Amino acid sequence: MILPEDRCPGRPWKPGPPVEAAPVTAVAKPIRIGYARCSTAQQELASQLAALEPVCKRIFSEKISTRVKTRPELEKALKLAYDIKEAAPDQEVILTVHELKRLARNAAELMTLSGQLQDAGVQLELLTGPLTGIYDPNGMGAMFFAVLAVAAQLDRNYIREKTLEGQRTAAAKGNHGGRPKVIDDDMLTFAVALKNKGVPVPDIAKKLTIKTGKNAGRHPSVASLYRALAEAEETAEPNDAQVISPRRPIRARITGPGSGTGPELMERLTAQVLDGDTVLDNLARQAEDGSDDVVAQLLAQARNGDNQ
Repeated sequence: MILPEDRCPGRPWKPGPPVEAAPVTAVAKPIRIGYARCSTAQQELASQLAALEPVCKRIFSEKISTRVKTRPELEKALKLAYDIKEAAPDQEVILTVHELKRLARNAAELMTLSGQLQDAGVQLELLTGPLTGIYDPNGMGAMFFAVLAVAAQLDRNYIREKTLEGQRTAAAKGNHGGRPKVIDDDMLTFAVALKNKGVPVPDIAKKLTIKTGKNAGRHPSVASLYRALAEAEETAEPNDAQVISPRRPIRARITGPGSGTGPELMERLTAQVLDGDTVLDNLARQAEDGSDDVVAQLLAQARNGDNQ
């Protein structure tokens, strides 16, 4: 073993030249890709963007419902995170969202997304909610991703149940939601009264005024009024009992012998006339004198047929 000269036995120790320190490797800061989403155009993204802007390198946002499976801005955010991780495997990449429900609508969709993040090695960060923090999809993070999926599903089911419960309560009070009626009950009653008086429907529409909604102050359209009147007629019940009047008597038409009068009737009438019955003679004479009595006319026909 070769020893340096200053380490030989019997020589005093002297400090050697200083050893140069190894250069410190700079630790790269994590890259955060932000994603913000709201369901409808009436909702706002300002609160989510205000929370994401201080920490995120790039933010993708969109107004789209989770019912839509293809969300372009989310796909762009995921693609950027996957590309960065593929180009620099040692770089820490984090997908940052304001809260969990901005990512997916149910457990199955969130589990699919968590699987993609696990395969790419991308972390997930939640800024608000009971599960706030950064979660690595590897190791124990995989189990946490499953817990996140179940929690999101339960939260969505709870919201849906409360919404349906509120709708049922409102319906029990007579509020069925939806657009307000253009023609309310008071207007319809007035329109029916005018129609019963013979007022034309276009003229009735000009006498009505919409009370609520975006068309308040305007007249309802003739088509809407026709529909309302038709529905009112279908649902209306008769208020008065229907009186069935007797039919008007139909005047009998006397035909000649052999043109519809029964042979048996003619023989019986002939026999009665030939027997000299006074009543029948009188009836026969009435027929000859132009009487409208049906029996008298039949007797006259029988007597004339016998004399011939």
